[in-house]
Amino acid sequence: MGQPWKHQELDTLHRISASINSHLELDEVLSDTVRLVHEVTQGDSCLLYLLDEANGELVLQAAKDPHPGELASIRWKLGEGITGWVAQEREVVAVAEQAYRDSRFKYFADLPEDRFEAFLSAPVTAKNEVIGVINVQHRVAHRHSDPEIMLLTIIGQQVGNAIKNARLFAAAQKRAQQIENILRVSETVSSNLYLDEILKLVVDLASEMTNSSVCSIMLVDQEKQELVIKAARASSEAYLKKPPLRIDRRLAGRVVRGGKMVTIPDVASEPDYQYPELAKKEGLQSLVSLPLIAKNRVLGVINCYTVSRHRLTQEETHMLSIIAHQASLAIEQTRLVAQALEAREALETRKVMERAKGILQTEAQLSEEEAYLRIQQQSRRLRKPMREMAEAIILASELKKPGSREV
Repeated sequence: MGQPWKHQELDTLHRISASINSHLELDEVLSDTVRLVHEVTQGDSCLLYLLDEANGELVLQAAKDPHPGELASIRWKLGEGITGWVAQEREVVAVAEQAYRDSRFKYFADLPEDRFEAFLSAPVTAKNEVIGVINVQHRVAHRHSDPEIMLLTIIGQQVGNAIKNARLFAAAQKRAQQIENILRVSETVSSNLYLDEILKLVVDLASEMTNSSVCSIMLVDQEKQELVIKAARASSEAYLKKPPLRIDRRLAGRVVRGGKMVTIPDVASEPDYQYPELAKKEGLQSLVSLPLIAKNRVLGVINCYTVSRHRLTQEETHMLSIIAHQASLAIEQTRLVAQALEAREALETRKVMERAKGILQTEAQLSEEEAYLRIQQQSRRLRKPMREMAEAIILASELKKPGSREV
């Protein structure tokens, strides 16, 4: 009897190992585990709980009869019930009959475990840490043999490592998805059209909110130290064609350097206002100018003009500040995305260059420096980017490989 069971045990471990190691998705690892354990132990139920460390609870994550509908809704505190005791004490529990009479047993309203006589529970571990519990239950009395207990213990260890890997994979996927989303957004946000649309929406909202006849967003050109109009809502072309403002002059400099909102009741009588004639022609009187700030850096200003004297209410000031903040985020995001794309392009170029140099070092017996100089010389001679030359070297090498053919 012992020898056949030994073969069965090894076969079971092999099947479970092959199954759980063929998947990286956590749900598939869990479902395969309970399916195989249920099949091998011939129990009436198999449940797999995972530890939610944040809440200190064991959460039902996979089940094979009769609880598939209660996934994630059934939770045990550490030390609660037989399942919680196993996780806390890191020990196997094997109850042959009347498991519901065990002193550690606790009735759960949605978990009809009192219908089962036999109960075998083992901790699921990874690197000496308990990350869950696996339970096998029988409706009739069943004395668990030492090989059965040992088998479930080993399965708990095997599954634990697979679950840990699956979680790492899930986290990596999540990060990859985040990066992909950032790159996808960056393709749109980094385009001038998309940013222009955002800024146009901002000036429209600010204009409507403050009942302004003219509203504009001007961004800082650091190289020229000027404020340049990037979006505006105005009734005439004259304002839209207004030349850039020097940051070191008058009103514009006050807002940018001070980083605070400035209100002017009457721009015509304001000595620091740079274009009084234009304001008079357009019938502009009051002005509120807010800095667009991101990471303690002024990116530009948003200007709102009214045709009559107007003092912003507290609510208007608050709302305008929120709108200015949103504009700042859009502008800063565009800058960061552009930097990310530039860094990504530089990394890809470096990878291509390293591969091309490696090919030249191998095929032409060149040193790394000589390989680089050859690519550089070809780039200058043909007046093409070095990356393009490197890609050509890689392609040529690929075509030389056995089995390669031109298409």
